[in-house]
Amino acid sequence: MIWNEKMECMQPQDLKNIQSERLGERVRYIYKNSPVYKEKLSKAGVDPDSVKSIEDLKKLPFTIKEDLRDNYPFGLFSQPLNKISEIHVSSGTTGNPTVVGYSADDLKLWGEVMARVLACAGAEPGDILQNAYGYGLFTGGLGFHYGALTMGLTVIPTSSGQTKRQLKIMNDFKPRILGCTPSYALYMAEEAREMGLNPRDSSWKIGIFGAEPWSEAMRKEIEGTWNMSATDVYGLSEIIGPGVAQECPHKNGLHIFSDVFYPEIIDTQTGQAAKPGQPGELVITTLTKQGIPLLRYKTRDIVSINYERCCCGRTSPRISKIQGRTDDMIIVRGINVFPSQIEHVLLGIEGTQPHYQLIVDRKIGELDELEVMVEVEEKFFSDEIKQLHAFEEKIRREIESTLGVSARVKLVEPKTIQRSEGKAKRVIDKRTI
Repeated sequence: MIWNEKMECMQPQDLKNIQSERLGERVRYIYKNSPVYKEKLSKAGVDPDSVKSIEDLKKLPFTIKEDLRDNYPFGLFSQPLNKISEIHVSSGTTGNPTVVGYSADDLKLWGEVMARVLACAGAEPGDILQNAYGYGLFTGGLGFHYGALTMGLTVIPTSSGQTKRQLKIMNDFKPRILGCTPSYALYMAEEAREMGLNPRDSSWKIGIFGAEPWSEAMRKEIEGTWNMSATDVYGLSEIIGPGVAQECPHKNGLHIFSDVFYPEIIDTQTGQAAKPGQPGELVITTLTKQGIPLLRYKTRDIVSINYERCCCGRTSPRISKIQGRTDDMIIVRGINVFPSQIEHVLLGIEGTQPHYQLIVDRKIGELDELEVMVEVEEKFFSDEIKQLHAFEEKIRREIESTLGVSARVKLVEPKTIQRSEGKAKRVIDKRTI
């Protein structure tokens, strides 16, 4: 089912015309209503009236997360607070968090794009959605809630946590669709088995997973465990929350709703456009938002993009699954390492569990050390010690061969690594500058 066939299946030139018109309107709107952006555009020598085509986007300066933090809390808003209907706040680890505001029209837009997400994944009006994303300042729960209501689904707002209750609701209410983080889906499978439930017998047939990077190997693990179609959703609070892009059942990239969120892929070193098909940092311009519209926002997510028509009929461009982030990337002895790369290696080795943690440390006067802690099946701990060491060595060799970095591997028993009901904590960096 295509929820918005006109926009999602539009011919490229017609889409470009809409994008160009909306960009010009938005730049003039921002220049008029945001003192911060007015100064930013003036410093860059940009006359808002000169922005007439989407091709003019390259004239505009980039926006980065620090722009939101430096103008905390409301300095980057383009509407006064009495026009803002809802505010969300990110969980910042240092300094000020990022604050985003939604006008009433922004909330309608959020409901629309999230309805597109649900439809793209395979939902149909009348389906039941178990929404196990967190409600509150985190945008996940409410984004899915608004989209489900817009599309005509029945929502069970379980939020995150209370896993045994989640599973009882699934077992009793029979929802067809699950929304949560991928790591939480696997955690719930462990709990289901302890409750005597067979995950493969669950009512969930479609899973919409996001909020953290996850690999194709983890997709296979989730699909095999729950007997469902596991799809990837993409979004970020600064842009709108979830609802920027979504996989269709063909799972060959995430359709980005480029009539409202215009994507660019830039080379992380030069800031120039990346070559077609090459990975780079995703940059997004919001073409219709009112509360806090952003121009050329650097997401820090590494993806590639495909402009070919999809088998599902959509002509909207597709971004790849996130291949890493410029800010969760760790550099070990000069080598860039993303947790998702380690995950791909681990889940390709029979006997490992989809739970791992990377610990980076540096002793005074010594090189960086990377330790990979990974859970393995219980049977390995009943074998001879030499077999356990052999398995550790196998994983170590695979990591070094794939990533070009050496690591210590520590095998631990199932459920040793702390579980999360939200985003899994994959990296512990103990290094001090």
